[in-house]
Amino acid sequence: MARAFLFVLDSFGIGGAPDAETYGDLGADTLGHIAEFCANGAADRPGLREGPLNLPNMSALGLVHAAKLATGRTPAGMPVPGRVYGAYGAASEVSRGKDTPSGHWEIAGTPVMFDWGYFTAEGDAFPPELVEAICREGNVHGILGNCHASGTDIIARLGEEHMRTGKPICYTSSDSVFQIAAHEHTFGLERLLEFCQIVRRLVDDYNIGRVIARPFIGHNAQTFTRTGNRRDYSVLPPEPTVLDRLAQAGRTVHAIGKIGDIFAHQGVTKLTKADGNMALFDASLAAIDEAEDGDLVFTNFVDFDMLFGHRRDVAGYAAALEAFDARLPDLDRRLKQGDIVILTADHGCDPTWRGTDHTRERVPVLMFGPAVRSRSLGIADTFAHIGETVARHLGIAPGLHGRSLI
Repeated sequence: MARAFLFVLDSFGIGGAPDAETYGDLGADTLGHIAEFCANGAADRPGLREGPLNLPNMSALGLVHAAKLATGRTPAGMPVPGRVYGAYGAASEVSRGKDTPSGHWEIAGTPVMFDWGYFTAEGDAFPPELVEAICREGNVHGILGNCHASGTDIIARLGEEHMRTGKPICYTSSDSVFQIAAHEHTFGLERLLEFCQIVRRLVDDYNIGRVIARPFIGHNAQTFTRTGNRRDYSVLPPEPTVLDRLAQAGRTVHAIGKIGDIFAHQGVTKLTKADGNMALFDASLAAIDEAEDGDLVFTNFVDFDMLFGHRRDVAGYAAALEAFDARLPDLDRRLKQGDIVILTADHGCDPTWRGTDHTRERVPVLMFGPAVRSRSLGIADTFAHIGETVARHLGIAPGLHGRSLI
């Protein structure tokens, strides 16, 4: 038997999606554009980082080669290593949409082949009858926002009014999502989570993928800060995923970070929360130390997307990638014979792109472990191949939508 460790670098796309134009993202390339900005000195920030993008460990695992597979180009300023120590490739998404649930579910072997519901970007985002039901059943005397918005921007703009009136801040984006921001102390964290569960039930008829609780603290627009108590309330995947198959086979599925929320806790047997990429990495290492033969450790590193991609912070994204890359030797030292690690992503969020939303891109697939042979995996035509690779490696029955890459 063996163990598998699946790390999703949330939004770390590598460009080249064949259907990017359909989503208005032709030319989007999260890695490529970050590398270009770094190479040109446009991502230098005193006290944070400077110079070309420096990812020696992921490059040695085939990241530069995977990027060239995806786009035909080598990322600017990133040297091509003379030797690759892992199996590398790129993967295209077949799910409709470019959001977190679709990407993760497809990674886990279950593509989303239906259309999500979305809220309009013109005028009020939410239908009047939905707002009325939310206020009535959620016991609030109104909502603030009711629009497409960046979370940090709308909290800065409406946070003080929210604290004064008690009205929750409700907003959305180009994803299939209903987001609710509220102050942890004046509104109450537990009340916010209960409110989100009410809204989750009410938006089911609109086919909305997620309701997200966005708690924050602070006294005014200058001091408001979102906390680590975010919760995602997702619908169930349309079919059993590799997580379900593992759980049914008696294996332990360690869900680190927001993985449990993304899968509506279906197929998750042990849940660990952590706030921030480095804390998530530490939690992952602890789970690896605990994992037994046949187990899966599945982690989402959310900061890349939440703190840097959506905020269009190129320097911050680059620094976060470099910090993650520097931790990979800690992971490698914990691997046993038969273990496999897969680094991938669920979509793109090019911090140089227009707007603040996700971008349709291919994602890297970097596999390594004591017995993984160095080679190109080519371009997978669905993320589902990743989940089926995990299934085959751990010795469980295959699913319906992909095939193992090894």
